Amino acid sequence: MKLAYALGLCIYLFYHSNMRSSGVLFACVFVLASATAAQQPTLELWPNGNPEPSKVVGPEIDPTTDANRIVSGKVTTRVTNVSQPNLMVYSPKAAGNTGAAALVFPGGSYLRLSYDVEGTEVCTWLNSIGVTCILVKYRVPEEGHFPENVEDLEDTQQAMRLARSHAAEWHIDSNRIGVIGFSAGAHLAAVLSTHPDFQGKSVPPSTIDARPNFQMILYPGWLSGADGKVAPSLLPTPGVPPTFLVQAENDYTAHVENSLVYFQALKDAKIPAELHLFTQGGHGFGLRPTELPISHWPALAEEWLHTIHILGPPAPVGRP
Repeated sequence: MKLAYALGLCIYLFYHSNMRSSGVLFACVFVLASATAAQQPTLELWPNGNPEPSKVVGPEIDPTTDANRIVSGKVTTRVTNVSQPNLMVYSPKAAGNTGAAALVFPGGSYLRLSYDVEGTEVCTWLNSIGVTCILVKYRVPEEGHFPENVEDLEDTQQAMRLARSHAAEWHIDSNRIGVIGFSAGAHLAAVLSTHPDFQGKSVPPSTIDARPNFQMILYPGWLSGADGKVAPSLLPTPGVPPTFLVQAENDYTAHVENSLVYFQALKDAKIPAELHLFTQGGHGFGLRPTELPISHWPALAEEWLHTIHILGPPAPVGRP
């Protein structure tokens, strides 16, 4: 569906509904988002079928309700019942393309994906600083997560390998591809960074490296173990890349201890890491601006990308 047609359809719906129905508004948001997405290069992660049989029943849907439709004053969309995971490529303008890229993993408790707040809107920001955004729609809902469930790790490994295999076509540097995750997606980013060489039982072996070159971890969950230290499955190895962490003290969904224990584990492993904690901000804020200082985290992240030489001239990254 072309964008002009979608816009015309929305105008028609508004005109003939006299704008009385909120359902018409949400339908238009969905139509326009779908039309815009259709213009982006999209690849299925597993065109020959998923490594494991799908447990999803029914088509992809937006499970958003009136109770959680507004985030920071704006309408939001989510997606669930993802049985055919894919990636979508958002490229910056050619003149400003730095060659850097990031795979983006939206959050949603491994039940759904916060597809705009922690997905397409992140791509808009990345493009504005010359970074290619590769938005990953991984399988949800899932029963559990790594290490008990490895399906989403397999999806992210495959997404990274596809990104590197298409690097020349997408005008990106295969040595400057990182991951950015939010909430459950932040946990998933940490899993990929710790286990890039994991071999799924039904996944064909690959010689393409799935290891990220950097990671941004925003309001993560499931990083803290039962003993108040980092979860054993996420104990950083020397291969974990430079890490940027953001969380709010009043995050009562994922809790700030996740970032604290993970940062300590990174420090112990001598992994370059930068931690930003804020008093207020809650959970799930993404990049939507508020009056709170935490809304300035994208500027901090951009500066950090320069300090680790993902942006700007190449140079060695200092270690603690």
